[in-house]
Amino acid sequence: MSEMKALVLSGGKGTRLRPLTHTGAKQLVPIANRPILAYVLDNIARAGIKEVGIIISPETGQEVRDTMGDGSDWGVAITYIMQEKPGGLAHAVVTGSAFLGDSPFVMYLGDNLIGTGIESFVSTFRSTGADAVILLKPVENPSSFGVAQTDSTGRIICLEEKPKAPKSNLALVGVYIFSTEIHKAISRIKPSARGELEITDAIQELINQGRPVHSHVLDTWWLDTGKKDDLLAANTIVLDEWYKRDIRGEVENSEVTGRVTIEEGARVVNSTLRGPIVIGKGAVIEGSFIGPFTSIGAKTRVFKSIVEHCVILSGSEVDHVDRLEDSLIGRNAKVRRCHEKHEALRLMIGDDSVVEV
Repeated sequence: MSEMKALVLSGGKGTRLRPLTHTGAKQLVPIANRPILAYVLDNIARAGIKEVGIIISPETGQEVRDTMGDGSDWGVAITYIMQEKPGGLAHAVVTGSAFLGDSPFVMYLGDNLIGTGIESFVSTFRSTGADAVILLKPVENPSSFGVAQTDSTGRIICLEEKPKAPKSNLALVGVYIFSTEIHKAISRIKPSARGELEITDAIQELINQGRPVHSHVLDTWWLDTGKKDDLLAANTIVLDEWYKRDIRGEVENSEVTGRVTIEEGARVVNSTLRGPIVIGKGAVIEGSFIGPFTSIGAKTRVFKSIVEHCVILSGSEVDHVDRLEDSLIGRNAKVRRCHEKHEALRLMIGDDSVVEV
């Protein structure tokens, strides 16, 4: 058998995270100051996979290339594969078929975060001899997801996309492993009602042909980072579980308690920090309180403000804000109090923004 490869999907429009994703890829939105794709590549590399194809779109492909590089940071070789327009997950497999060749492969949606590696998932594929293994997670609202019905051995009987009356509570996480049989299955399916080649239809085609399709149930957390609250939740979990105290920046006349990461070139002056927190390179925190579960991006400035449970992207400014919490602030944004005696809000808000006052 050829060496296993990985196909990572990083196209798509990221409509649920607008306006952040009007100009950038949703897979590059940072969790604890690292792009979501970095955690995906962590998992792929730890599973011993060396060749990674990343599906990119014309709109955000260059940004993905610039951010992720050639893969050497992870010890993998990245091939970038252009998908001119989105056509469904199975279409992404077709787009990557020349890269995949005759290798089995992990297909990984690039905006998914899971609380474990994929080594045991890969072991399930190898030990069962299946043509597909699908990562599943029990959820409370299966009608919102693709759902799998399994038998007592973990073999998948059927798949349903957002069913009104779900046959199980096992949702498709968005990580799959396929043998080369998937290419034949895709060649036999037709586009769905929304005009896309659906991977669920291709997997169902494998089942219909009597090919073995198995499940692997995730026993840790899974977060689809497509919405603000999901992204804040992911930031909270990653800071809580994976970050330790690491102070490389400059701290002056400040109180820093707990698991706080302060990267090189950052300055903290006359402030109180309570972890878990990460402060990016070149950021300046002055006269402020930064509370738990906050990520502050590179070159961001926080002045005389209280910030807690927030993700603030690079180059932003928070100035004289009495309390900012549960917030997601985009790159180079400014949140500041008006010092004039003016009893009205003054806002410049982009498309698809949400402001709660």
